[in-house]
Amino acid sequence: MLELKHLYQSFRDPQTIANLAREIELTAKLVKQPINIMEVCGGHTHTIMKYGLLDLLPDNIEFIHGPGCPVCIMPKERIDQAAALASQENVILVTLGDMIRVPGSKGSLASFRAKGCDIRPIYDPLDTLKIARDNPDKTVVFFAIGFETSTPMTAILLQLAEQEKLENLLLHINHVLVPPAIDAVMHDPKVRVNAFIGPAHVSVISGAKIYRSTVENYGTPVVVAGFEPVDVMESILRIVRQKAAGKAELDIQYSRAVSEDGNLTAQAKVNQFFNVRAQFRWRGLGPIPNSALQLKPEYAHRDAELHFKDRLPVKEIDDHKACQCGDILRGLAKPKDCKVFGRGCNPETPLGSCMVSSEGACNAYYRYQGIDIKEPHHG
Repeated sequence: MLELKHLYQSFRDPQTIANLAREIELTAKLVKQPINIMEVCGGHTHTIMKYGLLDLLPDNIEFIHGPGCPVCIMPKERIDQAAALASQENVILVTLGDMIRVPGSKGSLASFRAKGCDIRPIYDPLDTLKIARDNPDKTVVFFAIGFETSTPMTAILLQLAEQEKLENLLLHINHVLVPPAIDAVMHDPKVRVNAFIGPAHVSVISGAKIYRSTVENYGTPVVVAGFEPVDVMESILRIVRQKAAGKAELDIQYSRAVSEDGNLTAQAKVNQFFNVRAQFRWRGLGPIPNSALQLKPEYAHRDAELHFKDRLPVKEIDDHKACQCGDILRGLAKPKDCKVFGRGCNPETPLGSCMVSSEGACNAYYRYQGIDIKEPHHG
């Protein structure tokens, strides 16, 4: 009988990882300049830290952590809007996972829940339908977050709400897009990134094609990678081979699930309900044009931002001065560079979103290396 562990064991095999590490080291000797790889997604950061992959790499390879964590990039004013929604009479606010603990300027959603607001964390957006059905006398607001990966589920939620005529269900849309964030990183004059590991789950939906402009515009290899340690190590090897050959190409390591074009059905569903928002402010990166989605005008009756427009705060609010989440999200600092890391800021009492999220870089460092980090200079 096939067990679940049989499906992933080969992707965590120590000997395979060691063989890849040796090949990376040999090939990296052919590359004269440093190889600075940004792993865009926090899921890759956690794999790198959990399995100690940094210790297996030669000195001329460095990992630079990217902004690919939908919780980490949420600015305080959007969290304040969620809190304001939850504070309205007869409103139930529904959101996913880690969002409930991310600090806004007036506290986290968890603190507002403790004050009596009806805030419900869920793991499946479609659970919002049952909450709306069971509470016809309340306005149920789904605070939607995520990259291209999770947007189709929000689209399905909206479609089903329309079909069932659940008039008490609204959405506050915070879906963001990966390629514009990469552009924002690369436009920073301090950037050192010269290669990318792209998140495979995004490309399962949007296809590897979304990274082609990154390769063409910046001359950087992009390898779309899975999340197991063998996936990451094989992706590093593919980047190093490109560097050794003087190439910059788009490559799909996670070919068992990712194609060039992606899931066209899911893309059509997203395009049915959403337009690109002219601008969205990212925590740490600032305003980025065309980097997020919004509901199409024909679904304005579902838009919580419009419905509660006069009661939602819009003032832009920066992070705590001691918090370096912004620099970490831009790839300009590591968690260990932050003076409050593991001291004033930890998973129980986070100052910044990078410590809260299960995909956050600070959370990964704290979880797998603790406070007293002795990290080699390559990452």
